[in-house]
Amino acid sequence: MSETTGNKKWYVVRAVSGQENKIKAYIENEISRLGLEDFVDQVLVPTEKVIQIRNGKKINKERVYFPGYIMIQANLSGEIPHIIKSITNVIGFLGETKGGDPVPLRQSEVNRMLGKVDELAVDADVNVAIPYTVGETVKVIDGPFNGFDGTIEKINEEKRKLEVMVKIFGRKTPLELSYMQVEKV
Repeated sequence: MSETTGNKKWYVVRAVSGQENKIKAYIENEISRLGLEDFVDQVLVPTEKVIQIRNGKKINKERVYFPGYIMIQANLSGEIPHIIKSITNVIGFLGETKGGDPVPLRQSEVNRMLGKVDELAVDADVNVAIPYTVGETVKVIDGPFNGFDGTIEKINEEKRKLEVMVKIFGRKTPLELSYMQVEKV
């Protein structure tokens, strides 16, 4: 761990849609060619596993979750933003103002985006204590029911999912949500 690691933040690089993995490879190659690995920790294309059925066979595919966006954990000092922006098919950084610096993501946004990625890497932190209890009221912060409050009915520790009873149009409806999709009220 070099001392530059402490101030790395997550940024979103806007890229030409459909080229995300190519661009990720370009960025990584460019960073290592210039010996700047100390400044860039990870380049990530958030994907989700999708099962498609072709000719009666199940095929596992990875689908890009946020087309046109690549996450990068970096210390964007000096030339780094310029180097990344000059890579083919990179449009720029999300949230930057004309001539201003790229704006880092807030930790909550990072968690939400990584929540999509982390479901694949759940085993790493299986021992984390369950942050919720049955009967507790939570607010949905992600997905189609964003903004609704609900009560936790069941907790599935293995899958890190919660069954939340939400009142929709006056009817109680159970939703299965991951820990990342709710927050305590």
